[in-house]
Amino acid sequence: MITKRIIPCLDVKDGRVVKGVNFKGLSDVSSPVELGKYYSENGADELVFYDITASAEDRGLFTDILRQVASTIFIPLTVGGGINTIEDFDRVLKCGADKVSVNSGAIRNPGLIAEAAKRYGNQCVVLSVDVKRVNGQFRVFAKGGREDTGLEALEWIKRGEADGAGEIVVNSIDTDGVKGGFDLEMLKAVNDAVSVPVIASGGAGSIEDFIRLFREIPDIDAGLAASIFHFGEVSIEELKKELSAAGVHVRL
Repeated sequence: MITKRIIPCLDVKDGRVVKGVNFKGLSDVSSPVELGKYYSENGADELVFYDITASAEDRGLFTDILRQVASTIFIPLTVGGGINTIEDFDRVLKCGADKVSVNSGAIRNPGLIAEAAKRYGNQCVVLSVDVKRVNGQFRVFAKGGREDTGLEALEWIKRGEADGAGEIVVNSIDTDGVKGGFDLEMLKAVNDAVSVPVIASGGAGSIEDFIRLFREIPDIDAGLAASIFHFGEVSIEELKKELSAAGVHVRL
């Protein structure tokens, strides 16, 4: 049986880890290097590093901090933010990333996923999608949740898989930072639409939220969270013990 992955997410702005609610009201948390090292040593299965303002500010990702994070951790690292070209993929991978997450860049350049998958392999390409309900429809947002693209999320995600994305991260803007639980309706819809691994992101507020996620969507591959880990509300070790006790297969 494949183990479920628990993944902390570092949202980095101006070289610091930050966290907000519904992608807004960002507050300072910690150093990404210190936090990444802590998670690597305390049970995280992978780590996600997002330079959350790179796309909105139309600049490249902060590679100096990324190198420092990559050099201090011993778990797979996915990196995103400002990934617009194949050269951006190359630069981030050379800094130590194992996988590259593309969001706004794929919307601007629909051929980017296929080009990257062909060069680096599907397993290296992660499609990250920021989704919000608009008039009853799951809509794709770009530039850190600031811009409604008008794209229907399920169709966009299916296209990403067809183009070669090896993994999908679904970020629910509606539940982000609210700590009221994962957006199970949205996640079920995405999980049913694709055959590649799906990572749930946005809304985790308790251990019970993770248990419910894996019980209600048994095929989902991973749960990603930020606030509850960053602020010490839930430790990954404690979470995994409770998941295991609930019959969810995790790496202890």
